[in-house]
Amino acid sequence: MRRLNAFNKTFQLGVRGTNVQTEITAGLTTFLTMVYIVVVNPAILSSAGIPFQQVFTATVIAAVVGTLYMAFFANHPIAVAPGMGMNSYFASVVATQGLSYQIVLGTVFIAGLIFLVLSFTRFREVLIEAIPATLKHGITAGIGLFIAFNGLRMSGIIAPSEATLVKLGDLSQPVAMLTIGGLLLILALMVRRVPGALFIGMVVIAVAGLLMGQLDFKGGFASVPSAPVFFDMDLGGVFTNGLYAVVFSFLLVAIFDTTGTMIGVAEQAGLMKDGKLPQAKHALMADALATTVGAAAGTSPSAAYIESSAGVAAGGRTGLTALTVGVLMAATLFFSPAVEAISSLAAITAPALIIVGCFMLAGLARIEWGRMDEAFPAFIVLLMMPLTSSIATGIAVGFITYPLLKLVAGRAREVHPLLYVFGAIFLVQMIFFPAG
Repeated sequence: MRRLNAFNKTFQLGVRGTNVQTEITAGLTTFLTMVYIVVVNPAILSSAGIPFQQVFTATVIAAVVGTLYMAFFANHPIAVAPGMGMNSYFASVVATQGLSYQIVLGTVFIAGLIFLVLSFTRFREVLIEAIPATLKHGITAGIGLFIAFNGLRMSGIIAPSEATLVKLGDLSQPVAMLTIGGLLLILALMVRRVPGALFIGMVVIAVAGLLMGQLDFKGGFASVPSAPVFFDMDLGGVFTNGLYAVVFSFLLVAIFDTTGTMIGVAEQAGLMKDGKLPQAKHALMADALATTVGAAAGTSPSAAYIESSAGVAAGGRTGLTALTVGVLMAATLFFSPAVEAISSLAAITAPALIIVGCFMLAGLARIEWGRMDEAFPAFIVLLMMPLTSSIATGIAVGFITYPLLKLVAGRAREVHPLLYVFGAIFLVQMIFFPAG
């Protein structure tokens, strides 16, 4: 009882209308939807030359540091880990520019330090407040389509097509069948208002996958974690090679990717107050700290994870959800074979991503669709995020089109000056310094 009271006091469970059981279940749900990163991130960055085990350990360290900071200082149900997209960009810089991974890690570390400095100021808080409601709704909905599309793609329900880019996949494949079955089961549980529907569905899918031979633990369950390697980087090479544009690209993508994600998840959880994010400075510090520590350990920039929305959908409202994710992430150091086996079966997490995507479209009803200067920026954000597989790109086109249309409409004063500044920066960045 004393421990429950401590949790309630630390995380304000009663104030936010939640409880320990719900928060832990939500944290487990978020963890299951994002744990793939501890396998995928090393796979991508090892192609750039960083040893697999080094990246694996660095990925976990960055996730634990960022997520635990988020839990205790910001009290938000948002997890932090090395971001998808930025790891691919990292690998592409190494490959296309003929640089060592140590030099590119140096660019990430410098971007992380700048990120930290900005987080000590009110800059990012002011930025969140400057984003108009129509773009916030568009960003949230765009992220929803983005993660739903990812769920459909990773499960094989949608497949690549040379003629039309995408097409309906082969639904007779086991993973697609498991995903569809799991999706229908979770929807049925939700319609019946069964608590923990997402988590129950994931467990049932995992058991079914085991019985169907799609999930196995031949590699075992536990292993001894590798020792971390710190400061395996070349800071001098950043300056001798003039990689300022790479530093800028990492910084820009990290700022807007994670800012957009935080807005989307916080709005979904009902945490936004008058367009402001409570404890914004600490929330924004979490990913900056994770990026810096992660670079020092050997991984690409970190960001708030949109998969946190799965935990929010399961009832997560406080930092206890993030604390649960952080503890489970730390445990992966000892159970990497089991984590790799579970995360390799896309059907376990794909249904949750698809359903959460649906939840995140609710804000579209609050957009003034009769006014083109309000409607089109939201629409283009909504369209570009899933089609480019980039949250940051979606935000960029929104920041470019919104002030432009307001200017043409004679409503220039309705736009915060920061949007004009970043609209211009994004236009230059997209044309001359596109990030992968």
